[in-house]
Amino acid sequence: MASTSLLYTSLQLQIPTQRSSNLPSRPFSRRLILRPVSASVSEKPSAPSSTAAQAEATKLPIRKIPGDYGLPLIGPLKDRLDYFYNQGRDEFFKSRIQKHQSTVFRVNMPPGPFISPNPKVVVLLDGKSFPVLFDVTKVEKRDLFTGTYMSSVELTGGYRVLSYLDPSEPNHGKLKKLMFFLLKSSRDRVIPEFHTSYTELFEKLESELASKGKGNFVEANDQAAFSFLARSFYGANPAETQLGQDGPKLVSKWVLFQLGPLLVIGLPKLFEELLIHTFPLPPVLVKKDYQRLYDFFYNSSTIVLDEAEKIGVSRDEACHNLLFATCFNSFGGMKFLFPNMIKWIGRSGVKLHTRLAKEIRSAIRSNGGEVTMAAMERMPLTKSVVYEALRIEPPVSLQYGRAKHDMVIESHESAFEVKEGEMLFGFQPFATKDPKIFDRSEEFVADRFVGEEGERLLKHVLWSNGPETESPTVENKQCAGKDFVVLVSRLLVVELFLRYDSFEIEVGRSALGASVTVTSLQRASF
Repeated sequence: MASTSLLYTSLQLQIPTQRSSNLPSRPFSRRLILRPVSASVSEKPSAPSSTAAQAEATKLPIRKIPGDYGLPLIGPLKDRLDYFYNQGRDEFFKSRIQKHQSTVFRVNMPPGPFISPNPKVVVLLDGKSFPVLFDVTKVEKRDLFTGTYMSSVELTGGYRVLSYLDPSEPNHGKLKKLMFFLLKSSRDRVIPEFHTSYTELFEKLESELASKGKGNFVEANDQAAFSFLARSFYGANPAETQLGQDGPKLVSKWVLFQLGPLLVIGLPKLFEELLIHTFPLPPVLVKKDYQRLYDFFYNSSTIVLDEAEKIGVSRDEACHNLLFATCFNSFGGMKFLFPNMIKWIGRSGVKLHTRLAKEIRSAIRSNGGEVTMAAMERMPLTKSVVYEALRIEPPVSLQYGRAKHDMVIESHESAFEVKEGEMLFGFQPFATKDPKIFDRSEEFVADRFVGEEGERLLKHVLWSNGPETESPTVENKQCAGKDFVVLVSRLLVVELFLRYDSFEIEVGRSALGASVTVTSLQRASF
């Protein structure tokens, strides 16, 4: 349920059935319209220290932030083309680190004209400077979920959902409490429903292997993840409702309309630039799709909607937030993270597979054959593998925050003065692969977080919009479902190696994460 920058691969437009007429909602209400990102600043600390005082306190040399934004319009367009096409995302950042000899610099971030009113950011690309983006006493998070632009609220029923709210806003606390209630009320269903949904996934892959010689993990995971979330959170099986098997495809298209300005989806460059990078896609094109999703969640979440009314949130607003949290945050996270986990574990080979299988089966046997949270706590290698996957390829790659006041930000080598109102941006994979923090930082090291020394590194695992060693509260922006994501990630590894000794895969590239094809599954033999 973390905020994330994602793309979904099913982009075909479909015309769904009409929404039911007995529901009290108009999900595409026009009470609010497309909002540009505001430069307003909320809830400043009562007495922030002056920049001069901070500069005197630092032991590092003060350096002017290098880089520039170029000419109006031309600079942002050049940076956008470099980011998407000429260099690609990683090289875009690496080349500027090299040019400026600094992990902190100025640049324009996509999408720029004409979607983003102001693409200028200060980039933070190391593990020391990056965490300032989590400190809500120093940065404001209002309307920054997708960065330097905000997608139309017509895509979320006319509401600014929780991901776009700053903790200083009254509704933030109410809606985050509602997410905590959702997680608590569904906790007894998570493990059994995960087993049910992912047993269906494995059976589908085995069937495809038998008939085609290979199985598409990504497609199977989409169906399994959506079904699991609906069953565990709401006790509803979408296949038995009017939604049927369409959920993942409807979500994919809806999310594209929000994140399209940040993505490359493989169209011819000029066409892609004009279609998704220059102007926002009109929400009306996904209105009927969204209504089908809304109807399903409204009909399935009575208990949670009752709780929402008790804490002062209307059923309509609560339903749109539940839909967003389930489809965008949770489903999106599993869609990105699970194929990448399979990729990294698969590439590590039989030796790691055997170690995981032995650890998992031993812990489950000693627990009477039952998969429980207590049993998984006795699996140090399994836990480390999950944390390492979250470190090396975090599902939340882009983070933004607007400076609430003048401040000094430190990298490993220098200190930099930032002015109130400036937009700060961090690309998380660079922070969590900082070679000054992690040895062999570019490698997947399965047992990196085993033992006391390994556990001390968990404070540098930042995927959840905060350190792994901290917890979400109503006062911060850390992912409400942080522990849930870790749990289901462990469950994937457990279910996989309870069933199989080893597996082989082929990995391709996709707009979101890895395209994983399973080519071999070796059933459990011990």
